[in-house]
Amino acid sequence: MHYKRILLKLSGEALMGTRQYGIDPVRLKEYAEEIKSITDKGVQVAIVIGGGNIFRGLAGASNGMDRVQGDHMGMLATVINGLALQSALEDEGIETRLQSAIKINEVAEPFIRRRAVRHLEKGRVVIFGGGTGNPYFTTDSAAVLRAIEIDADVILKGTRVDGIYTADPEKNKDATKFDFISFEDVLKKGLKVMDTTAFTLSQENELPIIVFDMNKSGNLRKVVAGEKVGTKVNL
Repeated sequence: MHYKRILLKLSGEALMGTRQYGIDPVRLKEYAEEIKSITDKGVQVAIVIGGGNIFRGLAGASNGMDRVQGDHMGMLATVINGLALQSALEDEGIETRLQSAIKINEVAEPFIRRRAVRHLEKGRVVIFGGGTGNPYFTTDSAAVLRAIEIDADVILKGTRVDGIYTADPEKNKDATKFDFISFEDVLKKGLKVMDTTAFTLSQENELPIIVFDMNKSGNLRKVVAGEKVGTKVNL
């Protein structure tokens, strides 16, 4: 495998599958099987998952809710998704640990960097829930922060689109895909990869990002093996 330790970023919406909200057990199982295909090869896997399929703090704030309160609700949603993914992974025979940035000791370990790294070294998949533990920070920021802390080789952002395009390919048929692009060019072209805070943090720490279609069977294994799948953002 080309990458030894990865941070996989999944959106909460990805877990909805064909549903309008919530969690699709079929999609969960598909993801668990994809992850197993690389853990079986000895790849160390950490995961950050969003909570948009259950609650999004920013959306709550736009409807008059206190932003901090809304973001705390969003953090809890990521823990719910983390528990669901943990269960699906364990059904596939994968050892896991769920760590939360907010204290919920009955369902998750607190995030402790050294413990997380030790779990990875022992072959366990570590799921990071609760975002960064702070309001106003997205799960994209949490993904980059955790990736840096555990010294991951790369951030893999699994989406429903097979890379980064000049425009939204779902809206513009003339949009063209980038196979490789620099951090600088992403900013110059105003392309949306991650939110600005997360993207800048990744750039400053020289941590590459690969955006790929997580819903296509076999793609995760191909990306980790170093094959040309999706779009790689590098210096």
